[in-house]
Amino acid sequence: MTGWRKLPERDRGFARLLVATALRRLGHVDRLIDSCIDKPLPAKAAVVYDILRLAATELLILGVAPHAAVDSAVTLVRSRGFEPFVKLTNAVLRRLDREGRGEILTLSALDALPAWLGDGWRAAYGEATAQAIAAAGFVEPPLDISVKNDPEGWAKRLGATILPTGTLRRAFDGRVEALPGFAEGGWWVQDMAAALPARLLGPVAGRRVIDLCAAPGGKTAQLAAAGAEVLAVDRSKPRLQRLERNLARLGLVAATKVADATEMKLDSPAEAILLDAPCSATGTIRRHPDIPWLKNAADTAALSALQDRLIANAARMLAPGGVLVFCTCSLEPSEGPDRVAAALASDPGLSRVPIRPEEVGGFAELITPEGDLRSRPDQLANLGGVDGFYACRLIRA
Repeated sequence: MTGWRKLPERDRGFARLLVATALRRLGHVDRLIDSCIDKPLPAKAAVVYDILRLAATELLILGVAPHAAVDSAVTLVRSRGFEPFVKLTNAVLRRLDREGRGEILTLSALDALPAWLGDGWRAAYGEATAQAIAAAGFVEPPLDISVKNDPEGWAKRLGATILPTGTLRRAFDGRVEALPGFAEGGWWVQDMAAALPARLLGPVAGRRVIDLCAAPGGKTAQLAAAGAEVLAVDRSKPRLQRLERNLARLGLVAATKVADATEMKLDSPAEAILLDAPCSATGTIRRHPDIPWLKNAADTAALSALQDRLIANAARMLAPGGVLVFCTCSLEPSEGPDRVAAALASDPGLSRVPIRPEEVGGFAELITPEGDLRSRPDQLANLGGVDGFYACRLIRA
C-alpha cells in the first residue's frame, strides 16, 4: 500500500481501474485462464495466478497492447521469485491473446459472478433482469453527493447535475477529498438510493429520531441536516468514532451511543426509528466489486437472522403511532421483503405504510406492488444507474 501511494496520480488511477475491472469480471477471467491450464497451480504459486488475472484483464477488457501486458506479467512473475512459472505465464497469455477475445464474448454477464449469487438473482428476478443487474456491475458508477444546503450552488461548483431526488451526481474522476467543499464540510458522498430511506420518515425537523446501526453516518448526517434531534447508535466504537469525525467535518450535531441494537432499551418510546441493518451489501457491487468474492450464501442466512432480531427490538422501542423505516443495501429477498413479512407475522401491532412515488423523486418503478422501495443497479440507466436498496416503512398501531 505504501508503494501504491508513491505512484504518480495517473498510475494510481490505472492501478485502481485494473484491480476494480479484474474484480468486476473475475468469473470471466478465471474461466478463460483455467481453460488454458491443464491443472490448478499449487497454493504456493497463488500470486502467479493473480498476475495472470491482471494481465488477462489488461489484454481482454482494457485493451492494453499485448506485448506490454505479457512482458509486464512475465517480469512480475520473475521478480517475485517464480522463475519456474515464467514459461507457463507467457504461454497462457499468448493463447488468451489469440483466442480469448472471442471466447469472452460468449460468456454471459452472470458468468462473471459466483454461482451462489447469480443463481439467487435468477430465482428472485428472472433470467433477463438478473443478467441486466450483473451487466450493470461492469460499469464504473458516478459519484453521488448529498449536501447540507444550497444544492444549486454546489451543483455549479462541483460540475454536477441535480437528480429528481435531490442528490447531486457527477463523474468520478479522482480523489474525493480534493473536490471543492469537501474539506469545508459542505457535502458528503452518498448514493442516490442510500439517501432515500431517511426521507421516508417524513419531516423530521425538531423531532427525535433514533438511527440504529448508524455508522459510517450518511443517514445520520441527512437527519441532522434536516433538523432532527438524532441519537446515532452502533455497536462498534471505532465505527461510531468515524461517524463522529464525519459529523465534525460537516459541522453537524448528533448524540451517539455505543450499544447492541438487538438488545438496547430507550428511556421513552421513540416516534421515529431508522434501521439500516447489516447485510451482504450485494446492491453495492458496482461500487464494491470485491463483495461477491467475500460473501457467500451462509453469510446471507446469518445476516437474515440478525435482521430479524434488530427489527423485533426496534419495534419494541417504537411508540404508538411511531414510524420504523427498515432498509438494507442488499438485492437478496431474504434480507428485505422476507424479513418484513416475518416481522408483520410475529407482531400484529405493526403494519406497512406504502411509499408514494413523490417520496422517491417520482420514480414509480422503484416501488414494489406492496409499497416498498426496491432499487436495482439496472434501473435508471439513462441517469447513470443506482445502487440496489430495499426499504419498508412500518407503523406501530
